[in-house]
Amino acid sequence: MGFNILIVDDSEIIRSMIARTVRMAGVPVDKLLTAGNGAQALELLNSNWVDLVFADINMPVMDGVQMIEQMHSHEVLRNVPVVVISTEGSETKIEKLHDKGVVAFFRKPFTPEMIRGAIVEVLGEWDESPDLPTDSF
Repeated sequence: MGFNILIVDDSEIIRSMIARTVRMAGVPVDKLLTAGNGAQALELLNSNWVDLVFADINMPVMDGVQMIEQMHSHEVLRNVPVVVISTEGSETKIEKLHDKGVVAFFRKPFTPEMIRGAIVEVLGEWDESPDLPTDSF
């Protein structure tokens, strides 16, 4: 059985890069869901079991901070681990996000190793351990 992972970013290119990185890392995936903003992500979270969320902060309609705050106030969703991948984020903002359940924060550009490391930290190790390219995305 694989993991269900949700990728939330307003950039289709970034969503594709993270999805590709997850696949290259050999993560056993059952469902790989994507959303272009926090509101779409919450709809998916309310109708699908999700093991891990990768989310941007700056998005239209509902940003990542608002999404994380809504997840944090929900009895079930507060337990879903979130990894933030963003171009911005002050230390104060990062600290507040950690208080709301964010397990890791990466600034763009990210590397495949960063993504794989976050997945292993949250979901644990699995059998496959492929060689990952060292290029940044």
